[in-house]
Amino acid sequence: MSELTYAGRAFVFRVDNGVVFRNTYAADGTSLHYETLEGPAKGSEETVTLHTAEVAPGLFMLGWAETSGMTVTHVMNLNTLTVHAFWTDEAGDGRVAELHTGTLEPA
Repeated sequence: MSELTYAGRAFVFRVDNGVVFRNTYAADGTSLHYETLEGPAKGSEETVTLHTAEVAPGLFMLGWAETSGMTVTHVMNLNTLTVHAFWTDEAGDGRVAELHTGTLEPA
């Protein structure tokens, strides 16, 4: 695997549903600290352990589980500064899944 070009960097991630995060990646690329800047969970933050794969140069698949039980997968394209995000969470009728797109800006 080549260099993890997201490692040690921070991005503002703007999701198509209006939620905005600041994602800060550890220098070794094994963890992520996210802060919710806009949206229903504004002010929440957590550090999570990442499971990663480089799909192609500048294209990474990142996955993690949050303490709330939410699971998240990002396909992060640092060449185009875009993300396809998929997450699942518990709702009243069971587990629900959402697919979103968004943009990245260096923070």
